[in-house]
Amino acid sequence: MAGILIDVDGVLHVSGESLPGAPEAIAALRRNGHRLRFVTNTTTRARAQLAEVLRSHGIEVEDDEVQTTADAAVRALRGKRVLALTMQAIVADLIELELVGEGAEAVLLGGADETPETNLVFSYMNLARAFAELELGASLYCLHRNRWWQTKRGPLLDAGAFVAGLEYAAQVEAVTLGKPSAAYFTTACEALDSDPELTWMVGDDIEADIAGAQGIGMRTVLVRTGKFRPDEVEAGRTRPDGIVSSIASLPEWLEEHL
Repeated sequence: MAGILIDVDGVLHVSGESLPGAPEAIAALRRNGHRLRFVTNTTTRARAQLAEVLRSHGIEVEDDEVQTTADAAVRALRGKRVLALTMQAIVADLIELELVGEGAEAVLLGGADETPETNLVFSYMNLARAFAELELGASLYCLHRNRWWQTKRGPLLDAGAFVAGLEYAAQVEAVTLGKPSAAYFTTACEALDSDPELTWMVGDDIEADIAGAQGIGMRTVLVRTGKFRPDEVEAGRTRPDGIVSSIASLPEWLEEHL
């Protein structure tokens, strides 16, 4: 038996469409006695909403098995005044934070999605407000700094570009709260009561999922779905412990390599 962290976008579904074999694979992992936690940089849905989407696809999951970047933000920023530029859907998960429009101690940048709402979140006016707060001494945090994410229409620009823009303008460095931060993976391992070296990370992103997990000593499996690009794997220094065609192949592969 092992503790297994599983990415969501690109591993279980793409643009809300379930990937073949995902429900059956999760069921098989549970039957084999593995402890699961679903770890995601998704910023378009609250945790309960995301869990419900997965259940609607036939994937067995409890709300508290899902770990999001909003959870990480609450842990890191509780007690601070926060200017949050995030998607409206996750505001409910930030309820424990003191959200303000000015006089912030921290600026929190969220993610992007395919709806017009993103244009409002990252409007010039909002980015200028964030810049002003940073100039006055606020610290910069981001839920993640992904460069792009995979959709059924192809790759789309993600929030990392806006994070980099504010870093450049304000001459500050953002603290990343989601993957690939060590704190995010450590929290997930603690939730499973599993030592990192005995825990597996399964993902499609060689940077955020695989390199991030290896940074705290975890073992890793890369799936050939979602953001997987063979040229990135070949050109990079990060080498996963295994590569499988999809999540559907994971249960059998694990039984052979545990």
